[in-house]
Amino acid sequence: MASEIHMPGPMCLIENIKGQLVINPEALKILSAIKQPLVVVAIVGLYRTGKSYLLNKLAGKKKGFSVGSTVQSHTKGIWMWCVPHPEKPNHTLVLLDTEGLGDVEKGDNNNDTQIFALAILLSSTFVYNTMNKIDQRAIDLLYYVTELSNLLRTVSSPDLDKVEDAADFMSCCPDLVWTLRDFYLSLEVDGQLITADDYLEISLRPKQGTDQSLQNFNLPRLCIQKFFPVKKCFIFDSPTHRKKLAQLETLHNEELDPDFVQQVADFCYYILHYSNIKTLSGGIQVNGPQLKKLVLTYVSAISSGDLPCMENAVLALAQTKNSAAVKKAIAHYDQQMGQKLKLPTDTLQELLDLHRASEKEAIEVFMKNSFKDVDQKFQKELETLLKAKQDDLCKQNLEASSDRCSALLQDIFGHLEEDVKRGIYSKPGGHRLFIQKTEELKAKYYQEPRKGIQAEETLRKYLQSKESASDAILQTDLALTKREKEMEEARKKAEAAKARAQKLKNIERQNQLMMEQRERLRQEQVRQMEVNRANYLAQQQRALELRLQEEAAKQEERIQAERRRLQNEIQQLRNATPPDETCILL
Repeated sequence: MASEIHMPGPMCLIENIKGQLVINPEALKILSAIKQPLVVVAIVGLYRTGKSYLLNKLAGKKKGFSVGSTVQSHTKGIWMWCVPHPEKPNHTLVLLDTEGLGDVEKGDNNNDTQIFALAILLSSTFVYNTMNKIDQRAIDLLYYVTELSNLLRTVSSPDLDKVEDAADFMSCCPDLVWTLRDFYLSLEVDGQLITADDYLEISLRPKQGTDQSLQNFNLPRLCIQKFFPVKKCFIFDSPTHRKKLAQLETLHNEELDPDFVQQVADFCYYILHYSNIKTLSGGIQVNGPQLKKLVLTYVSAISSGDLPCMENAVLALAQTKNSAAVKKAIAHYDQQMGQKLKLPTDTLQELLDLHRASEKEAIEVFMKNSFKDVDQKFQKELETLLKAKQDDLCKQNLEASSDRCSALLQDIFGHLEEDVKRGIYSKPGGHRLFIQKTEELKAKYYQEPRKGIQAEETLRKYLQSKESASDAILQTDLALTKREKEMEEARKKAEAAKARAQKLKNIERQNQLMMEQRERLRQEQVRQMEVNRANYLAQQQRALELRLQEEAAKQEERIQAERRRLQNEIQQLRNATPPDETCILL
């Protein structure tokens, strides 16, 4: 049973014998018996940097993995220690200690990278142990090995670790824990304190720009960020005085730097509480037999020679990255031209402008994704491919323009061709009418949009092909008989004489109408004069009668006034005569 597995100490899992990696069968037996899910923690770093010490702390032991105190590297190959997980019941914690990088006695960088890559591929938490600070060399080394790990994964392609998509790939990648030993820098940026995680994030942050030097700077950082979706950083002060480092594993915590003790405790807490179970594609949790299969598969792939050596790694990566960058740039160019280019273009310049804009973007895509393009070999290859694309598009543009114009000409001139066949223009003056109609249809053709750069040439060829029909119409026009022309002229003269006679008749009619009109006007004027005279005499008579009436009225008025005067006088005389006097009225 898995719970009964007991390893009192580490065991070599993969031996490094004269540069050859050999699997220890006894270690595989132990893995075969573990049926519990595995949390696999592997550590890699330069030799003599305290990797084994950290793993012993994770195992909860003072001793276990060999902690060397001399300039000689102790750990060779990859050592394994399987212990019950102290924080996760029914889980097994597998600790993998690796041979130190840069061992001067070994002098084989290729062997270092193989062990480095195996540690990444086998672990669920990968501890990258470096000294003092994060520098470009450490970033480049991690980048190269992650790329080699990808290559090794692809070459081996075991069924249980076959990555189907990006999500599966991310789930199979280990978490990165970057440990910085004997850290001496101040965690401060622009006067502000930062955390160790901030320091890692800043160190892996790409710069803005597109020139080649920036691309070379950014590529390792972008790839590391993609390969390790979860990243954590721990810094460690020097544990004690240099002279006591030789007895580090025997020293009690009271004899160590308190900050170092706390830093180790924080590291162990994080690893034990946050390290995930090793998983395969589809979220399959790895147990002992499955980890065994991974070990066998990856070591077999390395032994077969399919994994490139470190000396060729940069060239291999550059070849892979730059080839992919060229393909990506071409795909971007095709996408942009496919979206923006509508054939045929009105002018060649329109096509060239679109090509240059898309070409510029494609080169920017290449520059963004390229890596160490020595002598601009791949960029020149890209430019050659883009030139071929341009030539092909120009050819397609010519063909599209010719096809479009030919279809337009057939549509526009089709009725004219039918009329010619029916003999509509086989008559005197027919050639002139034919030419006039042709010019009208040419004007209609010129008004059609997006004919492309072959518009004039296609029209010229079409009209040239119809010259024989035009000549035939002209000959028919000229071949009409003189009699037909004379009859036509006589008909025209008769029509002209008839028109003149009709015109004279119309003039006479107009004159007659004018005379009749004048007579009617004269009679009307005479009648009007008589009416006016009668009206005048009547008016005079009325005026005379009115004056007579006015005179009679005035005379009557005078008589009445005289009568009143006389009456008044009589009355006065009466009033003046005494009553006894007899008045004799004569």
